[in-house]
Amino acid sequence: MNSSKPSIHLRAIEPEDLDLLYRIENDVKLWNVGTTNVPYSRYTLHDYVANASADIYTDRQVRMMVENEQHKVVGIVDMVNFDPSNCRAEVGLIILNDYRRQGYGSRTLEALAEYALSVLHLHQLFAYIDVANEASLRVFQKMGYETSATIKDWLYDGKEYRDAVLVQRVF
Repeated sequence: MNSSKPSIHLRAIEPEDLDLLYRIENDVKLWNVGTTNVPYSRYTLHDYVANASADIYTDRQVRMMVENEQHKVVGIVDMVNFDPSNCRAEVGLIILNDYRRQGYGSRTLEALAEYALSVLHLHQLFAYIDVANEASLRVFQKMGYETSATIKDWLYDGKEYRDAVLVQRVF
């Protein structure tokens, strides 16, 4: 494991990201880490990229690509279920397999927290994590998220229901 923090950059999704986005959204192995378990068409994703305003207040979500120092995409992070009345948003994070266990997850959560606090003035970020996803739980906890609850049968991967842990970072 790399002990130094990698340098990352969060940027908006570009049309050139469509193929990667398509692969990630349709990877059935990732369906148990999120709230979707249906494939997305290229058309649907193209429409999303073309029509997303990149304004969290308009879309109630924002998705950003995570790039390393070499401008290679190492992952995707998003804030969804944005609730401006209560100043909170749900976090989703995918680090690509080739870049896992190198500090990109924790650095991305750190950059997202800086953005959420200083730009959006959010009070909290939260995530639902599969109880079996120990690596994800560790990185969120390392970055200041506290476990609030275990929710029974919260995630469905197309075959079985799985419990989830609700983690929150309150600023």
